[in-house]
Amino acid sequence: MKGKKAAAIAVKSLALVVLLCTAWHATAQDVKTPYPSMAPVEQYLIEDKGSEIALARSAAPESISRDAEVLVLGRHGYETAVQGRNGFVCMVLRSWTAPLDDPNFWNPKLRGPVCMNAAATRSYLPRVTRKTDLVLAGRTKAQMVEAVKAAIEKKELPAMEPDAMSYMLSKQGYLGDVGHWHPHLMFFVSQTDPAAWGADLPGSPILAVNDPWERLITFLIPVRKWSDGSADQ
Repeated sequence: MKGKKAAAIAVKSLALVVLLCTAWHATAQDVKTPYPSMAPVEQYLIEDKGSEIALARSAAPESISRDAEVLVLGRHGYETAVQGRNGFVCMVLRSWTAPLDDPNFWNPKLRGPVCMNAAATRSYLPRVTRKTDLVLAGRTKAQMVEAVKAAIEKKELPAMEPDAMSYMLSKQGYLGDVGHWHPHLMFFVSQTDPAAWGADLPGSPILAVNDPWERLITFLIPVRKWSDGSADQ
């Protein structure tokens, strides 16, 4: 069980994918992490936007990513680099989508290629972009948490839609100082019981990451192949 929990945290460190505990707990954890505060913005950016587009698309099989919208990170937030046609959005997540108590929360090396379906694009993506905008505007971790919590309370940020999910199948992803972990799918659900999915039970392949402050549970399901079709070893 300890290994599964560590794996879940490693994956969630840029998945949707995401994310988080409480602000005071985060402050205590920051004292122990090798990344106690945000690095200069330049360290989170990818200078070659063509490389960032290719990395984002590596999150899903080419049959999905070739017609997806692609976002890239600029100094003031995510921007559309490629228009899409199939409802999917591919992007490279950065470290602040990790759980609040994750030691990699400010790790500038993190790169999490993800491709979200239309339901996740409408309901999960707005949280990613809101967090990103706040962080790039200079907000602290605690300030980001309070702002996002308030937006959820006011319904400025929606609950997760049914079927909201994403692909994280990139060999090139860097999900913290553990590397890329395994190819996996993520499903985003608002306020549910992980036991209803059989998550985290002995022998179950499903991992659950619970973010109570966001009223969000992310289910992670490892799969056998990377987006290029090669087997996970």
